[in-house]
Amino acid sequence: DRFKRMNQAWRKPRGIDGRVRRKFKGSTVMPNVGYGSDKKTRYRLRNGFYKFLVHTPADLEMLLMHNEKYAVEIAHNVGAKKRKAIVERADQLRLTVTNRFARLRTEENE
Repeated sequence: DRFKRMNQAWRKPRGIDGRVRRKFKGSTVMPNVGYGSDKKTRYRLRNGFYKFLVHTPADLEMLLMHNEKYAVEIAHNVGAKKRKAIVERADQLRLTVTNRFARLRTEENE
């Protein structure tokens, strides 16, 4: 599920005395279409970019012309060596990397 906001087992309350259905103050709010975000900013990160998940440095070539629209996020199962190669290639293509310092070794630690 892309946006986990509520329990998967949630069902619309239909009881005659249900507080949630009757929308009493302080009770749980029901999901409605009105809680959706603006179409212009939907699926965007806070910095205005769309997220693009990358597993290999070759995946960055797809974003060659879209570096002002998409931000790169390195997948969680990418190792340190390939992570370093992805960050270097992203800098060459002027791409924004959201998790650029994750699992990155520095010389003082080694």
